[in-house]
Amino acid sequence: MPLPGDAPSHLDRALEARYSPLASTAGSLSCGSVLEHAAPGAGETLVDLGCGRGRELLRAAEAVGPGGRAIGVDANAAMIAAARELAGGLAQVRLVRADLAAVTLPDGEADVVVSNCAINHAPDKAAVYREVHRLLRSGGRFVVSDVVSETALPDSVRNDPAAWAACYGGAIPEADYLAAIAAAGLAEVSVLRRTAPYEKGGVRVLSITLKGRRP
Repeated sequence: MPLPGDAPSHLDRALEARYSPLASTAGSLSCGSVLEHAAPGAGETLVDLGCGRGRELLRAAEAVGPGGRAIGVDANAAMIAAARELAGGLAQVRLVRADLAAVTLPDGEADVVVSNCAINHAPDKAAVYREVHRLLRSGGRFVVSDVVSETALPDSVRNDPAAWAACYGGAIPEADYLAAIAAAGLAEVSVLRRTAPYEKGGVRVLSITLKGRRP
């Protein structure tokens, strides 16, 4: 979704059309269990990229406790509003409306970064992972669940904003996804979970959950 002052693109409009109504629904928007693997601890700072309605963010806030921080980042205003309402003024929760490739937080802000089925919407995955690297302190960890494609998607899908909004048009092959992470300078990357490929919109995609660290 475009931020204030930005001209909306076709992709921005498609994401807005899909996700703003979902801010008030009960359905799951995730494709993995990132918090289970990230295991945020008391006093830590966690940043959730694409926090959506804030359900995982609230669980993270409980895990880090009053001495920690749980920071949710999302570009969709309705999602940020829903997450803020869910948090109910909890002191350790902060919400930030920002593009995932340009997060308005200081360098080294986080002990742990998580993201659940959000980075596939970004046109430049490498830029998002450079932000993950920047946001993490030295030695900090990340856990991400996301959608990748079995093979490179045809232009008919890649150029369809509705397919991007539906969590498959922006998918890239797993090897390319892992290469973007490595190019960002992140290390110790391993795939924790990989689903069987499934068909969506006439193409085959799958969900992966991976972890890694900033050296």
